[in-house]
Amino acid sequence: MLQVHILTIFPEMFASPFAESIIRRAIDKGTLSISIHDLRKWTKDKHRSVDDKPFGGGPGMVMMVEPIYLAIEEIKAQLNEDPFIIVTGAKGKQFNQQAAEELSKKSSIIIICGRYEGIDQRVVDHIADTEYSIGPYVLTGGELPAMVMTDSISRLLPDVLGNSESLDYESHSAEGVLEAPQYTRPAEFTTADGQIWTVPEILLSGNHQAIDEWRKNQG
Repeated sequence: MLQVHILTIFPEMFASPFAESIIRRAIDKGTLSISIHDLRKWTKDKHRSVDDKPFGGGPGMVMMVEPIYLAIEEIKAQLNEDPFIIVTGAKGKQFNQQAAEELSKKSSIIIICGRYEGIDQRVVDHIADTEYSIGPYVLTGGELPAMVMTDSISRLLPDVLGNSESLDYESHSAEGVLEAPQYTRPAEFTTADGQIWTVPEILLSGNHQAIDEWRKNQG
């Protein structure tokens, strides 16, 4: 079973996405466990502060190292092992399918959700194993990347997908081959203004060898 622990200051954001679809199936099958931790639990002041002004000046606030460190140490003690620790951040390396496949083989993962102007660099340098971004753009926080990564990883766990053959036609596979276009019934669809949208004839031919070749060429 893969154990995923997510550190966030907005734990309520995860309730609905993780209660549905593939992730719910993985949890129900016992192949995935997800724990959402409110980082404010490990703060020490009455305001439950998790951020402070950056040294050297500048706009915004930076997430502090101490609450994150304390949270990680407590979770590690509960796990009785060293989990793989991820920080989400715009300057991290690009998360991709190969990363998802590697992470799906881990036994425990901690994802630290960034916020504000970022996380104290000491978290990246001394606590995390890696820093991931899900794209060349800036988000308001790391909660959405954490959801994306968890979804991508969980569907690779054993017996999670209803049809195991789905993984054979994955987009962005390790070989870099993209999934071919997909079609379903009807073979012809007529729009309100009379246009007829058709399915490629090869897919209706029943010639599986030719179909496989077409899909490879389209990928």
